[in-house]
Amino acid sequence: MPFPETVLLAAFAGLTIYLGLPVGRLRNLSTSWQAMLTAGAGGVILFLIFDVLSAAMDPVQAALDAARHGGAVGPFLADASVFAGSVAVGLLSVTYATTRLRSRAHGPALPQQLAMGTALGLGLHNFSEGLAIGQSSSTGATSLALILVIGFALHNATEGFGIAAPLASGERPSWAFLGALGLVGGGPTFLGGVVGYTFASPLVSIAFLGLAAGALVFVFNEMMAVVRRFALPMTASTAILLGLIAGVGTDLILTAAGV
Repeated sequence: MPFPETVLLAAFAGLTIYLGLPVGRLRNLSTSWQAMLTAGAGGVILFLIFDVLSAAMDPVQAALDAARHGGAVGPFLADASVFAGSVAVGLLSVTYATTRLRSRAHGPALPQQLAMGTALGLGLHNFSEGLAIGQSSSTGATSLALILVIGFALHNATEGFGIAAPLASGERPSWAFLGALGLVGGGPTFLGGVVGYTFASPLVSIAFLGLAAGALVFVFNEMMAVVRRFALPMTASTAILLGLIAGVGTDLILTAAGV
């Protein structure tokens, strides 16, 4: 597939994240609905953490299996080091940055900060998705690239809800802020398509998946802190379960379709 078509399709796959962002402008919701939206988004994020970590671990486990059967140990050590280091950097860097912002605000994380942190984590994840699209296209696997575009486009629409749901409480976000969230969360799919078409690097993919996993772990913890303040444990647990089922269900549908 030619380069211009590849990057346009990668951009399309990323920009579907905007479909879920208008949820952040919903207002006049009861406490129960606010708790359900935030907890449901937490369930989606929980699944994405599992999904991202699984994708990052696949090449590490493959390198370990190769080393166990007489192959070189170096590739495994490199993959494992990049994986562990990127998860640590993703978690600790976002924690540090948010802590600094929180200390200046003299209070808990604002919904806007939580939404931007979620968008950042998902953006790192979506960069790796763009890499997969670009690499498939550059190697001539056009059918696979198209399937990946469709699958990631559907997946990113769900991610938009995960970003915007915490914004349902507090000050209503502007359309410009929602636009910035979509650019941070979905734009890296386009950038990943450009980089992936230019050169293939499994280590780069592992690094961005690890960074995404670390950032999303922090985001999930912050979401649960917000949910606990609503003091509706059964409502929240039900919503987390529904969000988790939605994430798993979407993934199973994409797997059945061959993505």
